[in-house]
Amino acid sequence: MAEITSVDDLLGEDDALEFRVSSGVPLDRLDKALAVLMPQHSRSRLQAWIEAGHVQVNGRVARVRQSLREDDLVRVREQAAPEDLAFTPEDVAFEVVADSAEWVVVNKPVGLVTHPGAGNWRGTLLNGLLFRYPELAHVPRAGIVHRLDKDTSGLLVIARTEIAQTSLVRQLQARSMGRRYLAIAHGRMLARGTISREIGRDPRVPVRMAVERPVAPKAAVTHYEVLRQGTAGDSNVSEVTCRLETGRTHQIRVHLASLGHPLLGDTLYGGRVIAGAERQMLHAWQLRFDDPAGAGEVQFEADPPPDMQAVRQAIHWAGSLTADR
Repeated sequence: MAEITSVDDLLGEDDALEFRVSSGVPLDRLDKALAVLMPQHSRSRLQAWIEAGHVQVNGRVARVRQSLREDDLVRVREQAAPEDLAFTPEDVAFEVVADSAEWVVVNKPVGLVTHPGAGNWRGTLLNGLLFRYPELAHVPRAGIVHRLDKDTSGLLVIARTEIAQTSLVRQLQARSMGRRYLAIAHGRMLARGTISREIGRDPRVPVRMAVERPVAPKAAVTHYEVLRQGTAGDSNVSEVTCRLETGRTHQIRVHLASLGHPLLGDTLYGGRVIAGAERQMLHAWQLRFDDPAGAGEVQFEADPPPDMQAVRQAIHWAGSLTADR
């Protein structure tokens, strides 16, 4: 692409950047020209601005592939990068189970991302926490201590102070924080067991985790116990509780799938959509930790959300192996 020279580079009255194309300079299409004029921004970001109508050429909304001519006036209204807005307070719906001066326990709904990240910079639990508890802006990660997958529901504890966050993180590290999950898995599982297999990134599928030849594996331990077994159509299923010693990404999903018992609806790990399960049947059911303020142990429990209750009702249960939920 030919070199582009900017004659005017000034701020307009409405905070738009203006570039007057100098005469005699060969120009390429608009997005390529802007990539040279504004090298601090990626070409994909500039293209997005053009497509969203934030770029004008001679007073008209521009097109990505249109060519520039000498003396054209290009006006660009710079937009904040999505990641720059990640810690913006937003009115996001979630249930507060309990709170104190030191912590908040929330019941995260299905479909809500816990923390901003690539593709999910807004509308997360973190944004909602900052809206309801503005003081969390002064706590690292807005007080988030542990996370749940987007399509996993249930209990999370949030620290309201750095001192409380340090205490809760240490409890996680010491494996003294109690976390029990309710899950529905394919097949007839053994009554109880412990899965101790390292988990890391799947070398073939970046969005998956794996226990077979994982990348950068970390220790992971999951204890499970079958509550009851049943059938959904011609498929056997088991309802289980899982207790975590560690908190690796997708840990329960990966560990149960490694036994040949993926969760219902968890298509990423081989689960099938049966009995109406359209997402992984996993719910953070019970949470227990020591109050950082010294008030002793506190415990919480949250029933599964309506979609998981509906799946449970659609299954023909043969009977309970332990105390039923």
